[in-house]
Amino acid sequence: MASTPKASTDVPSIAAEAVLAKSDFDSTNATVVKGYDFNNGIDHHALLSSYTTCGFSATKFGLAVQEIIRMINKKLEVPVEDITDFNSHTNRRLSNCTIFLGLTSNLVSCGVRETIRYLVEHNMVDCLVVTAGGVEEDFIKCLGNTYMGAFDLPGKDLRRRGVNRIGNMLVPNDNYVKFENWLMPILDQMLEEQNSQGMKWTPSKVIHRLGKEINDKSSIYYWCYQNNIPVFSPALTDGSIGDMLYFHSHKTSGLVLDIVEDVRKMNNQAVTAKHSGMIILGGGLVKHHVSNANLMRNGADFSVNVNTGQEFDGSDSGAPPDEAVSWGKIKMDATPVKLCADASFAFPLIVAETFARYQQQFDQRLEKEKSLPKKAA
Repeated sequence: MASTPKASTDVPSIAAEAVLAKSDFDSTNATVVKGYDFNNGIDHHALLSSYTTCGFSATKFGLAVQEIIRMINKKLEVPVEDITDFNSHTNRRLSNCTIFLGLTSNLVSCGVRETIRYLVEHNMVDCLVVTAGGVEEDFIKCLGNTYMGAFDLPGKDLRRRGVNRIGNMLVPNDNYVKFENWLMPILDQMLEEQNSQGMKWTPSKVIHRLGKEINDKSSIYYWCYQNNIPVFSPALTDGSIGDMLYFHSHKTSGLVLDIVEDVRKMNNQAVTAKHSGMIILGGGLVKHHVSNANLMRNGADFSVNVNTGQEFDGSDSGAPPDEAVSWGKIKMDATPVKLCADASFAFPLIVAETFARYQQQFDQRLEKEKSLPKKAA
């Protein structure tokens, strides 16, 4: 009987070479991937700080925090008492870094409103760009509450009950009726001032006036009014405010809003900036309006985008920062960050790691600025 050949114990060389290929990698200056060790206790600052070395979107979060801290440090680099230049269109002192904050309306509809209000209350940003809903939802919340609901509540049932759904939140339609009752007399007064005083209204002037009229410290635009932070909304008619302007035009026609004056003001925010930082939450109009203004100065020095848009469809919303570099909207030597995330959970955490940690410096700066001479008329 023939003996069975003994099987080779040698690994085929082609397999060994493929699986056991040698690395050509210098780890001397490389960052080690490491997450947070909960054996060290519950330390939320340490947890969020560890995201930088966690990998994936967590690292993008950490990089976004670092980029915003660079904006803040650049802004605070020059003491407010040493600033003698003013923006001629807004009469705000020109800090060493003008920070633009762009946001979509859903962030005011949800609880991120309180985060945005915190930033303007403490004068931490210099300019807001918002959609129409981002304006009216703030005032509507001063007049009536928004409630938690669910994403899958049947639209037909809600419509019959006069309840509007924003994602998993519910807004009784009565809130919009309250908004109309509050807004219409103000529009009447604005028209009277236009006709008798020659007042030229723009969307930013309307928002400034409404911030004064609401007189509610829970409002974003109350604090923008108090701290003279300009708010631009080039599509102000695209929402409930537009509905009210439409109704008002049937009652008393003639009120005019000039968007050309506002685009001049907006672009000059960037043109006159010593350094410029962009924080853009969401996409669409606000992303492009902030970015395009910074094109006028050949690009922002700092940039953070937080949205869920993807670039495959060619939309500006989904475009990565490097596309903006090609247009001159972000400087070629900048270190911009795009965090693909829902801003409703990401942005409050970002603020916790950035602006909130500098609140004392901002408050001292604001108090000092109040004691300084205003720009001469």
